[in-house]
Amino acid sequence: KPCVRTDSCFVPTSEIIAVEETELNKKQRTTGKWQKMAKPHAFTVYYVKKARNHRWRCRDVTFWCADEYLCTQWIQALKELLEMQKCRPKQLLVYINPYGGKRQGKRIYEQKVAPLFSLASISTDVVITEHANHAKDNLFEVNINKYDGVVCVGGDGMFSEVMHGLIGRMQKDSGIDQNNPKAPLVQCNIRIGIIPAGSTDCVCYSTVGISDPVTSALHIIIGDCQPLDVSSVHHNNTFLKYAVSLLGYGFYGDVLKDSEKKRWMGPMRYDYSGFKTFLSHHYYEGTISFQPAKHTLGSPRDKDSCRTGCSVCKESEQQLAEQRKKCGFKYEEDEEEWKVIKGKFLAINVVNMSCACPRSPKGLSPAAHLADGSADLILVRKCSRFDFLRYLVRHTNQDDQFDFSFVDVYRVKSFQFTSKLSEDNESSVTDIGKKRFGQFCRDHPACCCNIANSTWNCDGETLDSSAIEVRVHCQLMKLFARGIEENCKDEAAYSQSSIEQLL
Repeated sequence: KPCVRTDSCFVPTSEIIAVEETELNKKQRTTGKWQKMAKPHAFTVYYVKKARNHRWRCRDVTFWCADEYLCTQWIQALKELLEMQKCRPKQLLVYINPYGGKRQGKRIYEQKVAPLFSLASISTDVVITEHANHAKDNLFEVNINKYDGVVCVGGDGMFSEVMHGLIGRMQKDSGIDQNNPKAPLVQCNIRIGIIPAGSTDCVCYSTVGISDPVTSALHIIIGDCQPLDVSSVHHNNTFLKYAVSLLGYGFYGDVLKDSEKKRWMGPMRYDYSGFKTFLSHHYYEGTISFQPAKHTLGSPRDKDSCRTGCSVCKESEQQLAEQRKKCGFKYEEDEEEWKVIKGKFLAINVVNMSCACPRSPKGLSPAAHLADGSADLILVRKCSRFDFLRYLVRHTNQDDQFDFSFVDVYRVKSFQFTSKLSEDNESSVTDIGKKRFGQFCRDHPACCCNIANSTWNCDGETLDSSAIEVRVHCQLMKLFARGIEENCKDEAAYSQSSIEQLL
């Protein structure tokens, strides 16, 4: 029976990174228990060590014995167990943005991530992006079928670029017209891995629980898989963007537009632009129409947060699939209920995930789910500057941020918006609403005191179209992640197939 030189530990085979034969040097052989064996043989198991705040690290434990044949048998047996983990990637395509964030992407990958990929025997093709949309354009050209996944090293902008390239490539290969807002999009089976190295890493934080390159690399290595909803944004039957985190009009759109002029400030530009936008206190008029997501369980106001193995996401996806099957896999949305609201808004936010980050641990919508086929629509109506500040502050504490008379939140599967200025020119959404319902909600009638347009913040990129149509595509893509775990402590229950039990 092999002995271990450290305290015993329990590790599921799914979280073993690699197994290697270990060469013992002369000093090791002549110290401690090693000297009791004339010619000891050893192997080292590298595994995932879970720490606080969802942080993962690579640790190792060494086993040794006098019998060379027995040692070889253990190495082979453990490697065969790893070969049985079919979800693990063997070949990855890696895109590195050397300019994003603090320009540390290349260094982070080479020093922290590449050695781990090498240890896990993962082959990589690395592309250093040279200009905007380099990764997106490249994904339309490469032989994507030779890879088990695509990894992006950078911030949310880099992830968005890779996502657009991968989804666009899948639709092109399948003959799907992305300009058709009602087209059922083809799901992407190739997973995306995110190595955070940007100014903002919202997607990574909301799907892993921490923005840490090593933790993300380990999730990729062990082959985790997290489905993710994606929203498509159209204007007049023209495709504009895909979004996975935030679509924000009003406050968040104005913050982004102003911050884009101050990139030289680095991440501090968001604080400066946020304060400036808050003082300006602009509100915007428009018409919102949306379809409630009746297939989903729960609501944005409950406390059922999306976690690893989320039952809400699984059951909601099943109910949505059953609805589509009854309809012959076609969208029958013209026959379904639409709700229309007209008024003045300081902020209109549509989120596919919580949008949590270190500064806002709960995010914009704490109970939003990653893969339930819906988005949370948050409407912040015109209110005093003091009340709006109270609302913003609640994003940083544990109070209910929706518990205000001027804040409404809905769980939706599709959404349309037209600004007051656009309505005066073309009343497409207005006419739709009047045709379906006769008249709008009159609680907050529109007036003509403020007809300026804001900008849409689409996952950190600006969209100038004031009239858009948004549709949520359930589990359109997959990430190398597992969602945020409820308990990430070392004492968490492990599976029965552990090294300790094997020994």
